[in-house]
Amino acid sequence: MDKLGLRERKKRRTREALIDAAHELFCANGFEATTVDQIAEAVEVSSRTFFRYFTSKEDVALALADEQISAVLEAFAAQPADLPVLTAMRTAAVEVVRTYETEARFHSLQQLILLSPALAAARAERGAARIDAVARLVGARMGVDPAVDRRPHLVASVALCAVQTTIVAWRAAGDQAPESELLGQAFDLLSTGLDYPAG
Repeated sequence: MDKLGLRERKKRRTREALIDAAHELFCANGFEATTVDQIAEAVEVSSRTFFRYFTSKEDVALALADEQISAVLEAFAAQPADLPVLTAMRTAAVEVVRTYETEARFHSLQQLILLSPALAAARAERGAARIDAVARLVGARMGVDPAVDRRPHLVASVALCAVQTTIVAWRAAGDQAPESELLGQAFDLLSTGLDYPAG
């Protein structure tokens, strides 16, 4: 049992080392210019070992984003049952992102996504892959079946894709506010509705 625990701890350390090395290289050389071989070499493992942990450069670059989405979903599920859907989602997302904002790696990831269209697209794609899971959580909170009621999928799609895309656009326009603040603003705008009057 101890042996298995040791093996798992070693695997976790190797995975974290690969993520750290990847982010350092991405920040120094750019995402596109960095190779899997360079990442593996920085940790003194083979490329083959790298692929035991990650399927691609995008996968290692977005490992923190994946972890963050999972944490938001857990926090969302744990919100008080009487909170409306967007309020619960906003609270969960802002709380989780606020804790990640203290990490240097979080900020380097935001910068990488801003500078790399390929990484931004991969992040959006990963978010879209979570829509069914989010829709189930939304449906449970609303007391409806997402297979019958279409609203949970709409909420999930908007929350996972539109909010993050909006923040990327605001960043590109030069907004320097903390990510958690921008996230809160995006959810606030969504909660007021999108059927704006014509100019």
